[in-house]
Amino acid sequence: MNDPTNILTHIIILKGGIKRKMKMFRSKRALSPVVASIILIAVTVAVSIAVAAWMGALTFSFMGTERLQITKMTWTWNTAPGSRTFAMNVNNTGTKDVTVNQIQVNYAGVTTSNVSPAPPFAIKASKSATITVTYAYTNGTNYDISIVETASGYKFTNTFTGGQNTG
Repeated sequence: MNDPTNILTHIIILKGGIKRKMKMFRSKRALSPVVASIILIAVTVAVSIAVAAWMGALTFSFMGTERLQITKMTWTWNTAPGSRTFAMNVNNTGTKDVTVNQIQVNYAGVTTSNVSPAPPFAIKASKSATITVTYAYTNGTNYDISIVETASGYKFTNTFTGGQNTG
């Protein structure tokens, strides 16, 4: 009885026995494999969505945007229709340089000899330019004026009334 391992064995047996202790450990159940798998898949999907959103935002900031705004339109009347002009102040409010390939009036291209500066020409990001177009317009008539950009083919279109200055 003086053996320490023998005393420890007696204490365990006196407090309910080894069989009772083993039964208590078995009664504490862990998560089932199905529930564990569902939790693992849910966490994986949540993390992948977060990473995709972060990468998408990162991609858009590197790509840059193209945006032109006509901020002022000045019509110059002349009795000879071939000498009538309009001048547009154009701001590039995007984050990318824009190359103007063509000017269109009512979706028909204006010849490059009637546009100053002659296309193609660039407007730097956050800069502005004045484009003068010789066109036989009529006062009081609405015109859809488009600036066509080369790289992506975007058309930046606004509607103006001939002879009515804006801006």
